[in-house]
Amino acid sequence: MSNKQFDVVVIGAGPGGYIAAIRAAQLGLATACIESDSYADPKGQVRLGGTCLNVGCIPSKALLQSSELFEQANHSFSMHGISASSVKIDVATMVKRKDNIVDQLTSGIKGLFKKNKVTLLPGFGKFIGREEDRWLVDVNGETIEATHVVVATGSKPRHLPGIPVDNITVCDNTGALAFDSVPKRLGVIGAGVIGLELGSVWKRLGSEVTILEALPDFLGAADHSVAKEAWKVFTQRQGLAIQLGVNITKVSTGKKGVSIAYELGDEAKVLECDRLIVSVGRIPFTAGLGAETVGLALNERGYIVVDENCRTNLPNVWAVGDVVPGPMLAHKGMEEGVMVAECIAGQKGHVNHDTVPWVIYTHPEIAWVGKTEQQLKNAGTEYRVGQIPFAANGRALGQGDTTGFVKMLACAKTDRILGVHIIGSNASELIAEAVVAMEFNASSEDIARICHAHPTLSETMHEASLAVDKRPLHF
Repeated sequence: MSNKQFDVVVIGAGPGGYIAAIRAAQLGLATACIESDSYADPKGQVRLGGTCLNVGCIPSKALLQSSELFEQANHSFSMHGISASSVKIDVATMVKRKDNIVDQLTSGIKGLFKKNKVTLLPGFGKFIGREEDRWLVDVNGETIEATHVVVATGSKPRHLPGIPVDNITVCDNTGALAFDSVPKRLGVIGAGVIGLELGSVWKRLGSEVTILEALPDFLGAADHSVAKEAWKVFTQRQGLAIQLGVNITKVSTGKKGVSIAYELGDEAKVLECDRLIVSVGRIPFTAGLGAETVGLALNERGYIVVDENCRTNLPNVWAVGDVVPGPMLAHKGMEEGVMVAECIAGQKGHVNHDTVPWVIYTHPEIAWVGKTEQQLKNAGTEYRVGQIPFAANGRALGQGDTTGFVKMLACAKTDRILGVHIIGSNASELIAEAVVAMEFNASSEDIARICHAHPTLSETMHEASLAVDKRPLHF
């Protein structure tokens, strides 16, 4: 019998894992969390927070903010009567600021573990078997016993065959967050969230950015009207060169950079660039977990199979976050982590995957929750639309940032809100009101009857709800 026995052992300390561990400990369960990745920590110590905090959500948003301020200083200050000359970017300082934010947050999780009495077990965790009613988990050669195991091993970047990633010249999200200079010519494979966000960062700082996308449609998961507006903004106003329906045939690297051969329709083309970002999605990470040893079920795409409460096919084994089917979103993983901890403690956990918001942190931001207009059409659902541009909003005019709109979709029969889609300033914050409304089955009339502060960007949500009934007051 191991001398380390826990009620709950969480494998992985990303957003889903560390939250599951903290919540389980809050509920009085003896809890441990296993993490092996140091994310290039200079002291070689494990870093908590997973991809999100270390090489994903948090560092990318820090760089997006820095590059946006640089963009504003060069192009937007003049409309406010502010003159700024000789504005320069110090990439090393920008990256250092990003690193400091990451350090602060990852060390903060260690503090939260200590506060909530979560035992951190540095090392790689894997299943080795089951003894009576307890799972045996190996951590660097030491056996740990657990009544419940929560798998939160996350995901890793999907790489393309024949395109070796060295994170110097050819980069995934990790390397793209650590450039030491602004590349003159930047190539990006993939026009999804990561490609658009990181492409935007380096475009603002002076790169000539070309994005190659295999799919024929731009932002296919978003509402068509939002995707259409985003295409216009990114390509016409911001100068991102985006090519759709591309077939990459060969990528080669040399002293002069990267050469990407591709087909566009019947044409053979070549893109020459100094650096290349490969951002073609992520895949669940289960390598070395010991899934085969204990019979943990995976689906055909490598995800761990779970039910609506994130239970696997094995007794007292759960899985959350990127390693299970569903959108790879940090906040989705966090909610699942809380639900699992509460289910283990005998409570009734809850995650409504239909009201998980999506956000793309470009400028303008893009956010949505619920159904798109094309989904409602395909399902034969009768609906009404209310759409209001930010150009009609006093706060947006005052900020000098009127791009985009708020679009609300409501059931034609019940008026229940079915989806809300936003492209514009602070869309990531505005979408929260729609999430709350939809979680409690609110109607557009419910939003219309709520007093919104004036002048605020949130008034566009109010006006959109009025527009569903064709009675907006300011447009």
